[in-house]
Amino acid sequence: MATISPRHDQDDNLIGWQAIIRKRGFPSQTKTFRTKRDAEAWAKVTESEMVRGVFIQRTESERTLLSELLDRYATEVVPTLKGGSRDMSRIRTLKAHLGKYAVASITSALVAQYRDSRLATISKSTGMLVGPQTVKHELGMLQRVLKKGAMEWGVLLPGGIPTLQVKMPRLPNSRDRRLVDDEEARLLRGCRESNAAWLYPAVILAIETAMRASELLGLGWDNIDLKGRVAVLPDTKNGTARRVPLSFRAVDALESLPRNINGKVFTVTYRALAANFTLACKRAAINDLRFHDLRHEATSRLSEKGLNPMQMAAITGHKTLQMLKRYTHLRAEDLAKLLG
Repeated sequence: MATISPRHDQDDNLIGWQAIIRKRGFPSQTKTFRTKRDAEAWAKVTESEMVRGVFIQRTESERTLLSELLDRYATEVVPTLKGGSRDMSRIRTLKAHLGKYAVASITSALVAQYRDSRLATISKSTGMLVGPQTVKHELGMLQRVLKKGAMEWGVLLPGGIPTLQVKMPRLPNSRDRRLVDDEEARLLRGCRESNAAWLYPAVILAIETAMRASELLGLGWDNIDLKGRVAVLPDTKNGTARRVPLSFRAVDALESLPRNINGKVFTVTYRALAANFTLACKRAAINDLRFHDLRHEATSRLSEKGLNPMQMAAITGHKTLQMLKRYTHLRAEDLAKLLG
């Protein structure tokens, strides 16, 4: 049975009502309310949940702000993951929009509102609407943080993980954006004019190797054999190591870079890479081109050079041949010649 007691200030003025529940097999529960009716109602619901075996400890989620949970995740988990700079960017975005809320108040309705608001937001870095893939990654980060809190940090949510109850943004079909006409020359000219001296070689490497941005930014000099023209990627997105052949053009780009004391080829974040690439595109008057499109460009060129899907996958790191199926149309004319 719950105990409902009045609470008074130092002048003996009534300031609220405290409900205390002590039930065998459960931690004691205490909560203060403005009215006795609210205290009794809470006690009744809580005791009913205990009897029915559906009680969830809400104390931590009610007193923990989402910003605090995000900070803990950033400190304890992100350093152990790949793509840390992107994760930190997503955490900053989530904190800016949802950080002030207690974890217990993060509902599916609030998450859906966040999703719709983000999809209607103009990105400061690109000047375009925030894409559904970006929002999906942000919601994925929120889900991982809430799961970590619930499963390992004792921050349980009464209604379960809200992101599981929300429809993810619908992703568009795979982009087929390629460099056309003189866009490559204009893009490289825009990169040369950048204050970021590393941008030009980074773009050259992306076009020549089909590396992902995360792979380029994680590249170390000890993983590169310039004489043998090979770059070894020991830690890729799909979890397997990869040896990437380097063209003479790629080698020239690498040789133009200074040797950083920390051993990294590039000492910049993904955010800096994306921002400087966007500025270079603006200088070159190139629209709707993203850094990741260069991977599609590079993969398309491999197909045009006559490499088969197995050879392409060895270079690009695509996990399945099915993922390379979209490039087979580039070889249709050559196949027709073989058929006679």
